[in-house]
Amino acid sequence: MKSIILLLMVLSTTYSFCQVVNAEQNLLNKNISLPAAGKPSANFVKHVQTGNLLFLSGHGFCGTTPSAVDTGKLGRTLTVEQGYQAARNVGLCMLATLKDAVGDLNKVKRIIRVYGMVNCTDDFKDQPKVINGFSDLMVEVFGENGKHVRAAVGMNALPNGISVEVEMLVELK
Repeated sequence: MKSIILLLMVLSTTYSFCQVVNAEQNLLNKNISLPAAGKPSANFVKHVQTGNLLFLSGHGFCGTTPSAVDTGKLGRTLTVEQGYQAARNVGLCMLATLKDAVGDLNKVKRIIRVYGMVNCTDDFKDQPKVINGFSDLMVEVFGENGKHVRAAVGMNALPNGISVEVEMLVELK
């Protein structure tokens, strides 16, 4: 009996980081709609799967017309709050690509890694606060399984003047 209790305690500790979450239902409940998945803008693909890992290319905003926060430079033309919204917008595009790649967001076991790049001035120091817009969205959709390791770095420039670019690594079920 003690062995069974000990085994159950070990299993619950080992697997407590992966909760059963209905990501698709979370989108509906939170009234979050995804844009159409974007197409590659050059000679690359948006995602590559190897085993149960899905690597997603760097994403900026998607769509034909950027909002006022999707282009510009943090510390010069955009505030931290606007950067946060830009990163959230990138997150919506990333979720659209992810759904396009796997068909159903409930196939995601965990968001593993996020690499966030912020187009900013040399003296801008709040890159993590900007990329929180992306990270907060992943947790909103995937719960604890959306928490990830992360880098949030400043860049001198990003393609087409976008304010935020993010790439991501996902574990699939």
